[in-house]
Amino acid sequence: MNRAVSYTAGELAVSGRDNIPSELLSGAGLVYSSPATLAYNSPGAEGYGVKRAALSVPESVMLIVAPGCCGRNTSLVSNMPGYRNRFFYLLMDETDLVTGRHLTKVPEAVSEVVSFLDGLEGTGVPKAVMICITCVDALLGTDMERVARSCETALREAGYKDTRVKPCYMYALTREGNRPPMVHVRQTIYSLLPECRKDPQAVNILGSFAPTRSDDLVSILNSAGYKTIRQLGDITAYDEFMKMGEASLNIVTNPEARAAAEDLRVRLNIPYVELTRVYDAEKIDRQYRSLIKALGAGDINSAEEQRDRARSAAEKLRQQFPETVFAVGSCCNADALELSLSLVRMGFKVSEIYTAIDPAQFVYVRKLAELSGNTRIYCNMEPTMINYDVSASCAHVSVGKDAGYYNPGIAGVSWNSDVQPFGYQGLADLLTQVYDRLREEHR
Repeated sequence: MNRAVSYTAGELAVSGRDNIPSELLSGAGLVYSSPATLAYNSPGAEGYGVKRAALSVPESVMLIVAPGCCGRNTSLVSNMPGYRNRFFYLLMDETDLVTGRHLTKVPEAVSEVVSFLDGLEGTGVPKAVMICITCVDALLGTDMERVARSCETALREAGYKDTRVKPCYMYALTREGNRPPMVHVRQTIYSLLPECRKDPQAVNILGSFAPTRSDDLVSILNSAGYKTIRQLGDITAYDEFMKMGEASLNIVTNPEARAAAEDLRVRLNIPYVELTRVYDAEKIDRQYRSLIKALGAGDINSAEEQRDRARSAAEKLRQQFPETVFAVGSCCNADALELSLSLVRMGFKVSEIYTAIDPAQFVYVRKLAELSGNTRIYCNMEPTMINYDVSASCAHVSVGKDAGYYNPGIAGVSWNSDVQPFGYQGLADLLTQVYDRLREEHR
């Protein structure tokens, strides 16, 4: 085939949720590496893949147990600020791959790492050692929980009784399973939290590994009586991280954190409420009202400042650039289908969307078909995307690193920073960035 495969929202709506074409499904065929290559976001690479995510635990280090080919890309992360002397390697040879002999070396290697750091000026004894293993040990069926316990025993014998050891799994083979790597690593991180006396005014935000920024969400939580709001990305000390166990409520802002929140509910008796990042102002409002109802306290008017910012940003963009046409990708801090539907509802046009479709997202496709049936949807992991023809696009602005790649020469907003947008503030900031880029293009 000499053209990129795509379908309109109208065509997909007619086919239905149970008949999504295989070209738009993740894991249904060969993969074109466009998204991973653009973001360099394999499970062990730049961005918040498994390795960097696990090191979100303050004062932790990582031992990577892997063949050289699986560990080499870590060199890019280890050169980033804050990661010096935090990555260590136990390389596997061919005999290890066949026999699993390397597992007997792991406790000794962990002890050696901790002892080395203890004697290194400016570092000190790590509070946690994360053991990162790869698909090799998945295929071997390695019981890494048992290995981690053996490591803690070895550390106690060496005089390091307070250092915890936890496994994290860089298993690309599980990306389509029930517990993909980024779900499991969150469970691992929060499994370190101890049982604490609960503080009725403390709440955690569980989502990403960098901070979630939403002044409107914080204001609503404050108005409901929550004065201490903790999230992993803001914490720099292990002892402060441990205080997340004091929370009387967890707010889940990313579905990949749901399993970790459930673990904390069962183990530490911390209930949780799940919120979804959306860019439709009416949905944001309804979600906040539902949160206030669930909490039994809070004031929706505490979010008024950011709500007004979002309304003003949308109106300003509509007035200045009323005929704006968007191309929306999945390499951004948004659900590409939900964001596209929200833009259409704001009065803008969306000509192309680049994303795989999960059946759970089909409601957005159905709504798009009603309002913008000719919007074309591509899966940017589909091999035929190598034949993508940019001349078929009529977009004026792209959102997402992938959308910008496919549409060079137009205004682009990557919208993929580590810091996570949310709520009215996220919507206002996105529309403001789009406005500023269009202004630059029209000077």
